[in-house]
Order: sequence, then C-alpha cells, then structure tokens
Amino acid sequence: MVVLRAKLIVAGDSCTGKTALTQVFHSDGTHYPKNYTMELYMIDSAGKEMFADTVQQYWENPDLLLVVYDVSNEHSFNACNKWLERCRAMSSYPNTPGALIGTKTDLKQRRSVSGKEGKEFASSKNLEYFECSAKEHQNVEAPFYYLAQEFHKLYQEKLDSMKALS
Repeated sequence: MVVLRAKLIVAGDSCTGKTALTQVFHSDGTHYPKNYTMELYMIDSAGKEMFADTVQQYWENPDLLLVVYDVSNEHSFNACNKWLERCRAMSSYPNTPGALIGTKTDLKQRRSVSGKEGKEFASSKNLEYFECSAKEHQNVEAPFYYLAQEFHKLYQEKLDSMKALS
C-alpha cells in the first residue's frame, strides 16, 4: 500500500474558523476507500500579522492550499487575496492545488458575503470553492477530500511521466 503525505497550509484571518474546521475534520477520521492512504500534514496558522514571520518557516513548500474566510465577515473575505499570495509565494510550483472555503454558514442572518462572490473569487484564482459550518458539521470533509484527490492526481501524473521515461 502506498502512503502519500501532503503538507496543507490552512490560512486566513483570525477568527474565521480555521482551527474549528481542522479539528472537526480530524476528529471524524479520514478513511479513504482506495488502495492508498493519504496523510494530510495540516498547518493551521495564526491569522494575526504579528505572527507572520513565525508562520512563514512552517509554510515552506506546501503541497496544498486552503484559504478560509468567514461568510459573516466581509473583511475576512477581502483578505483572502493577501493570504493566497502569501501561500503561493511559499510554494515551489505555481499550480499548487487549493481551495477557498467560506465558514460559519450557520450564521445565515449575519451573512455578508454571498456564495456567488466566493465562487467568482475562487474561480478567478484557480481555486475550488466550498462552504461549510464546523458548528453544524456541514460539508466539513468536502474540501479536504477534494484536496486529497488533487494531490493523488499529481502523484499519478508524476508516476506516469516517470514510467514514460523508462
């Protein structure tokens, strides 16, 4: 059995739900009904500027990117471009698979960023778009499974190109 290990950066402003998202996903387990095992080394980083220098040492050469914003906080959505640029600057290849995720969808009355806005931004940055609620355990697994599948595709492509050389 093959074990694939990927470094996943989870970035976004403070209080967007990054830690809740990763903890809810992790606590439910990660079983993939495939002939491979995927281990995600998740780096849930602080969203405050004062930690920017410290965080960068952990961000070197990520395999996957997850940018998180709070759907009830427009400022956190507007900061997504900054977080994405920081993540991509640390990546060794330009097309690092990534996703944008809007959290706290359970706060329907306080929502200030529409799903359409999120999808458009994600599409413009070559990211897949997801929304979830860690509090209600809704759609938490989808972005992680998507990223694991994308990483597996990259692995297969590299494997196929090596086979073609021999």
